[in-house]
Amino acid sequence: FFLFSSFPDSFIDEDPQKALEALNEALQGDTNNAEWFCQRAYAHTLLKNYRCAVDDAKRAQQLQPGLPLLLIFNRCHMCFSCRHDWYQTESQVIVTVMAKNVPKDGVCVNFTEKELSATVQLASGENYNLHLHLLHPILPQQSTFKILSSKVEFKLKKTDCTRWEKLEGEGQESNIKHFNPNQYPSSSHYAHKWDKMLVDINEEEKNEKLEGDAALNQLFQQIYCDGSDEVKRAMNKSFMESGGTVLSTNWKDVGERTVEMSPPSDMEFKKY
Repeated sequence: FFLFSSFPDSFIDEDPQKALEALNEALQGDTNNAEWFCQRAYAHTLLKNYRCAVDDAKRAQQLQPGLPLLLIFNRCHMCFSCRHDWYQTESQVIVTVMAKNVPKDGVCVNFTEKELSATVQLASGENYNLHLHLLHPILPQQSTFKILSSKVEFKLKKTDCTRWEKLEGEGQESNIKHFNPNQYPSSSHYAHKWDKMLVDINEEEKNEKLEGDAALNQLFQQIYCDGSDEVKRAMNKSFMESGGTVLSTNWKDVGERTVEMSPPSDMEFKKY
């Protein structure tokens, strides 16, 4: 990534909040430093301020159209490559950590009545730590986990058939809803205000804090949509010719040459 004596990579990785504050101060004195905007976008990414990261990346691209955005992509992809999600059934809450090729003995987990704590060893050798304060109690002795090729799956046994409104937080006993497969709401009982619903949905989408690949895709979609015709041609040509490993906005650089494949340093391209 970008190397500066004042803002080294390790500084941002170790304390992104402190790095963000330092970059905010630095950019007050130099509002045209594209590389500092890139570093601040990365700090925002680590802090899960995805919309701010998108704004800073766009600003950096405007200041320096030839900026190699692949560097941002690779670093953001590393941040997003391991994440967790959840869903539920009548009797279980299933939490998944999206991590590929976790070793068979690479998971250490502790289930308690209201918490899930786990350390997952990634294929890179680093650890992903997961600590959840659960919304409702579970049965620790009946909760299990499984390591699959593309993820680690934690199955939390519910104490009853309560439908969880969210994964974490303090349970509201007065608002508990139970699963009942024999009862279905009838749409004829309700008068829908469709116009208001549409406005609410659009507002939710606007305010939604995207994560993972969705946030990353939004970043590049916005850069592409806001770019000139030359920027769009450069992005399309570099991405297609390099097999998706290079993304350039500089048409002068890629317009007269074939863009070679350039996978990240920790990856190897293989033909199948």
